[in-house]
Amino acid sequence: MPRRYHSYSDLPKSLPLFPLTGVVLLPRGQLPLNIFEPRYLEMFDYALQGDRLIGMIQPAEHEDKVAHPRLSQVGCAGKIVSYRETEDNRYLVTLAGICRFRLTGEMQTTTPWRAGYCDFAVFGGDLAQPGDEVFPRERLLAALKIYLTSRDLQADWKSVMTAPGEALINALAMMCPFGPAEKQALLEAQNFQDRASTLMALLEMGSEPGPTTLN
Repeated sequence: MPRRYHSYSDLPKSLPLFPLTGVVLLPRGQLPLNIFEPRYLEMFDYALQGDRLIGMIQPAEHEDKVAHPRLSQVGCAGKIVSYRETEDNRYLVTLAGICRFRLTGEMQTTTPWRAGYCDFAVFGGDLAQPGDEVFPRERLLAALKIYLTSRDLQADWKSVMTAPGEALINALAMMCPFGPAEKQALLEAQNFQDRASTLMALLEMGSEPGPTTLN
């Protein structure tokens, strides 16, 4: 289990950053990663020698078009809770989401990976223990079934039916193949109810094949 952080003041003022388009980490979520680029292998080595925290964040512009893309304003700190090194020099890592942050600036570094100054204060509520969240599960299940069927995707319906509210919403928000803007909207949702509402709207909007767009 990751260390329990009781206050946002327990978290570091800066983090190594892992920019990844279309991927978000949510508090108390679990994110598997396949690390193979040398700069990120070095970054994870650095994190493993310290507090094992990484800042997951989406680029704000396409990485294929810009060498040093701008970054989104909001990301999430994740703790390395497991990792395995493969024979072909990759890391198979699991990050546990701790708390979201607002990126207030980037650090000037000599490393091949980026690092930034992180303000956790506005998201301090992420560190509170989740309650027994109530949401319209039947509506979610109906929208999810149509969304997955239209994309020829499968789900573990037993887990979907029985998962606690926050765990289910977070898992779907992280795993469903939404676009980067939709993923960012789910990450930045103010609270559980906002995230659940946004998720259901995206599932219903995307019930027909083809990409969804959030303006």
